Amino acid sequence: MQNIQRSKLFWASCLALLVTSLSFGIRAGILSQLGVDFQLNASQLSTITATAFWGFPLAIVVGGFVVDAIGMKRLLVAAFVLHLLGILLTIFAQGYWTLFLSTLCVGLANGTVEAACNPLVATLYPDNKTTRLNYFHLWFPGGAVIGTLLVFLFTSLGISWQLQVAVMLIPTLIYGFLFFKLDFPVTERVASGYTTADMYKAVLSPLFIFMFICMFGTAITELFTGQWIDVLLKNVTDNALLILTLTAGVQVLGRGLAEPVVHRLSPSGVLCISAVLSALGLYLLSTLTGSSIFLAAIIFGLGVTYFWPTMIGFVAENIPKSGALGLNLMGGAGMFAVSVYTMFMGTFYDNILISRLPQGASLEEYMKAAPGTEMATALNGAKNLAGPEVLQATLVIPIFLAFAFGGLFFYMRGRRNKTPKNTTYATAS
Repeated sequence: MQNIQRSKLFWASCLALLVTSLSFGIRAGILSQLGVDFQLNASQLSTITATAFWGFPLAIVVGGFVVDAIGMKRLLVAAFVLHLLGILLTIFAQGYWTLFLSTLCVGLANGTVEAACNPLVATLYPDNKTTRLNYFHLWFPGGAVIGTLLVFLFTSLGISWQLQVAVMLIPTLIYGFLFFKLDFPVTERVASGYTTADMYKAVLSPLFIFMFICMFGTAITELFTGQWIDVLLKNVTDNALLILTLTAGVQVLGRGLAEPVVHRLSPSGVLCISAVLSALGLYLLSTLTGSSIFLAAIIFGLGVTYFWPTMIGFVAENIPKSGALGLNLMGGAGMFAVSVYTMFMGTFYDNILISRLPQGASLEEYMKAAPGTEMATALNGAKNLAGPEVLQATLVIPIFLAFAFGGLFFYMRGRRNKTPKNTTYATAS
């Protein structure tokens, strides 16, 4: 490790994750405007949005299988190229298909970043990896805060969405430059001497499979809601985008305090409490109006704060032989679930709108209606009902997770009671 500049590699990783989160925050902020400019309905918007979510798992799973062999540097150089291409294609988009392709490139880049950076941070700080992974994952909600605030500011100033997207070029070029010139270590699994057979056996264990399935629900609860909040609640509140900013801000503060929180409550306890708070937050977001909706956003933000990093941290600490593949399969599972759910709920949202409009109405015709017309008013009324209905349909997921993680808490407590008292347990990553 003598030639490895840990600090520079760590901060370059944080910048790469910042670009990943900016892509979510900025796209969430401009999603409605893209629909207007390119005359896209909710089904088309959901398909474009979902592309980032299935591009991510494709890249992260493939990266998980090859990272030990080809090294983390090659993966991160590929991520840089894909980010650059995706951002430029978005800026110069001409319609549905260019937006689809640009989002695919960004999704692949985002997955590649996580495929390399999660094992990189764990490898760089083997004696302090949980704390450093906390700091690393803080940059995802941090980037969402920055991205949504930039969209809010730039939109208020009348700056085009193309320039808003172009902001991502700055951290992209910086992290690309750093990764090109720095040396990288081998992955922690390779350094620890665990065999490939050990790795595959670990990812087929019952505990890993349970966490893998639960990752579907935690990712959907956090990321689907965050990415679609502006569309779902735009007609319910004038500050829909600020709700995303507020929830992300809560996540930043929470992840900064993750180590004492998770040590005190245990990872499984934190996951159970998170599911309960997420369910309560979603229910309140779907029922409250006016300024009280910000209280709902804070509760929901507290709920989803520890989901993603604690899921990954739990696997890293309790199933260490799964290595980079285990971490990346978890991330891939989450993003794949979000992609499928997003496409499904986009169609569900459109169907709700159609059911609330006069019989035989064409949704496309209503979407083209000029503001203030009878058709536009009818569509807005339908949207007022559709957004909360989608949130209420999603509510069943964190309710299920609350019971699942409650069971995990008692299982882990029983297992802990059977181990020596000097055994240590992980914080969230």
